[in-house]
Amino acid sequence: MKQKLFYGALIITFILSGLAHYAGMNSTIQFIISAVSIIFVAGFLGKATESVAHYAGQRLGGFLNATFGNAAELIIAIFLIKEGLFDMVKASLTGAIIGNLLLVLGLSLFAGGLKFKEQRFNVSLAGHNGTLMLMAIAALFIPAMFAGTKVITHEETNTLSLIVAGVLIVAYIFWLYFSMVTHKNVLSDQEEMEPDHHEEPAWSKSTSILFLVIATVMVALVSEWLVGTLHEFSAQFGFTELFIGAFVIAIVGNAAEHSAAVMMALKNKIGTSVEIAVGSSLQIALFVAPVLVFVSFLFGNPMDFVFTTIELVAIGVSVIIAKSITQDGKTNWYEGFLLMLVYIILGVAFFLV
Repeated sequence: MKQKLFYGALIITFILSGLAHYAGMNSTIQFIISAVSIIFVAGFLGKATESVAHYAGQRLGGFLNATFGNAAELIIAIFLIKEGLFDMVKASLTGAIIGNLLLVLGLSLFAGGLKFKEQRFNVSLAGHNGTLMLMAIAALFIPAMFAGTKVITHEETNTLSLIVAGVLIVAYIFWLYFSMVTHKNVLSDQEEMEPDHHEEPAWSKSTSILFLVIATVMVALVSEWLVGTLHEFSAQFGFTELFIGAFVIAIVGNAAEHSAAVMMALKNKIGTSVEIAVGSSLQIALFVAPVLVFVSFLFGNPMDFVFTTIELVAIGVSVIIAKSITQDGKTNWYEGFLLMLVYIILGVAFFLV
């Protein structure tokens, strides 16, 4: 019954979002319908990814969920770049990183901790994740520092941005090879290394892959409709691009990660939850953001890799507390509660800017 209601809402909101867009309805109505629609579409994407993960194994499943969960953010960001809304792009990237580290991970640890007194995951993986998060911060700080102090020109800033973006993409590709090939056994929990045969998947392997493709296309369409309403919507309600990008777009775009990570935590698969939440943040910082820099150059309107001080502080605070909480490989509900409190503090601060 619940599934029928979900799929009914998915189809209805998707159709309404398309009608609102092509009929040229009021931007506020379009935004609300599209935002609701993308939550259901992201949920559908999460279900399809989870079903594919059943056949691929939990470690790879977590990666797939993070990757396809980030499809919404990536597609939204590409349309924003096309519109020249670079500040909103960077804000949405910031929001995606802190949203995954604080809200998605926080909700997962909190929900799982209420059901299980203590949950454990691979300590080695936690250590490597922490190191990669620190590297991501360093890569974001360096262009901002050099550009902010005016020691390099605008053209040199663009050159530095391209080089940093390229280095991060290389680092991410080698991390995937390291974690999934050469050190796969070291970084995987024994019980999560093999495909999960304890539960029946929602669909067959071929159906799961087909639905994954359909869900990704639906995310792309609704994302385009949503982006088309942002300028008028933010102007009408007096929201800054920073707040819209960092919290509204990030929360809507993270719907797939929210549902999947919390679901896995409730099944005592906290390792997969951490892989989804932290892995998604790493993917945004080390791959999605750099790719968007190159995409902007292909569009002929270069976007640099220089984030504002506010964004850098928010990312830095999120990384420090997330690394502190996950580095011992053990979690409980109170640690999740702390992460969510930090997210609320940042949300209020961004709203007041």
